[in-house]
Amino acid sequence: MSILAAASQVVAPEADGDAEAVAQLRHAFMAQRRAFAEDRYPSLAERRSRIEKLMGMMLANRERISAALSQDFGSHPTPASDLIEVLGVLGRARYVLDHLEEWMRPSPRETEASMMGTSQAYIQSQPKGVVGNIVPWNFPFDIAVGPMIEMLAAGDRVMVKPSEFTPASAALLREMVSATFDPTLVYVAVGGLDLARAFASLPFDHLLYTGSPNVGRQIMAAAAPNLTPVTLELGGKCPALLTPGTVTARNVEAVMGVKTIKNGQMCISVDYCLVPRGEVEQFVREARAFMDRAAPDYSKSDDCTGIISLRHLDRLSDLLSEARDRQSRIVALEPDGRVDRTTRRMPISLVIDPAPDLRLMTEEIFGPILPVIPYDEVDDAVALINAGERPLGVYVFSDDAAATDRILANTVSGGAAVNTCAIQGGLPSLAFGGVGMSGMGRHHGVEGFREFSNQRGVVVRGEGDHVDAFYVPYSTAAALVEAALASA
Repeated sequence: MSILAAASQVVAPEADGDAEAVAQLRHAFMAQRRAFAEDRYPSLAERRSRIEKLMGMMLANRERISAALSQDFGSHPTPASDLIEVLGVLGRARYVLDHLEEWMRPSPRETEASMMGTSQAYIQSQPKGVVGNIVPWNFPFDIAVGPMIEMLAAGDRVMVKPSEFTPASAALLREMVSATFDPTLVYVAVGGLDLARAFASLPFDHLLYTGSPNVGRQIMAAAAPNLTPVTLELGGKCPALLTPGTVTARNVEAVMGVKTIKNGQMCISVDYCLVPRGEVEQFVREARAFMDRAAPDYSKSDDCTGIISLRHLDRLSDLLSEARDRQSRIVALEPDGRVDRTTRRMPISLVIDPAPDLRLMTEEIFGPILPVIPYDEVDDAVALINAGERPLGVYVFSDDAAATDRILANTVSGGAAVNTCAIQGGLPSLAFGGVGMSGMGRHHGVEGFREFSNQRGVVVRGEGDHVDAFYVPYSTAAALVEAALASA
């Protein structure tokens, strides 16, 4: 899954001042540019071989990946590490391998025979060159290696900058990649703020950034002098809209279950839930029942992912404190749930009908807090969604296909899901990305392959055309125009 770093919600450490790391970065970049100049169009066999090596790398380091995630987060469920950070990447790679030959073929385009004769036209997917990937802290392997698959499939060379907030994962990723690939093909740059700034300012042929809108603006500004095209995955406040009659055990489980993934630290997690006013108490009961059944001691268990840093943990605690001070109703879903500052584990809480000016309603939450907003009419709920920035995901729960279509038609988001949440970010075949404040561009599947390719239009001239009508003298053009107008 492609997911928000929330970099603006975690204060970066002091600039590392690592001049040597920056010098190594620039040296590696130039080495990759030279290597690309010598091999501008890798064969299908070579691209497949690179992706297969990547798959072997992930499998061989499965246990070390889990250990690194636990070290960085304080607590991280091993099955979640395996399912998302390892198997998710492998599934994405397998999908690409199954379709790469088809994607690499020229894509024919129509020509008008009366003007172009027997000429042919097609789109050729051409490698862009050296592509950068600035990776967030919340999925340090999935978002580092997942897009790398499509970059290598496109024939590119890849440079990766992991987050400084996951140092164990960053160090392991660098070791894994160095043992698998020549640095002229894939290079991992590990360091802090100085290195991140230097990375973003390199004249890449394409740059992918996953994180917050505030940092996304800085990335675009750094890329602009080089006219580097960017793909930005920026998240946002993703709503779940439960239409009347859909507050069922199954649907509430879908909402709350997604909230347990990374303990809410996921850009396509549910940020707030819109519930018919008369069904709010039913939602609370079903949410409690789900947690009692699935994880009665959630915040004390190994199933609970730790919050990435104490600063982020304190920010989330402050959001709840502000809501409590403003007399919001807070529902603790876990009996005797508590915050553990050693492991940074935090229980999940509902906040019922919070005031719209509370921070938890104006900021992306990115943690185990779920505002539940009552509404009277579905149109009111849709208007509330549209009053905010366009989110990365919208989740609609309805048994009425026509009603679902109306809601989807009247909202705009990067992706959407019906009667479930967030799964659109985990399908290898489905384009993933944002719109407006939630980002731009797409990766995953064929759209990812195309995103990291230059879609070059090619014309092959044939016989019997009228291309010379564009040249002087324009008597031929005049005759063609008259004929075209007469038949219009």
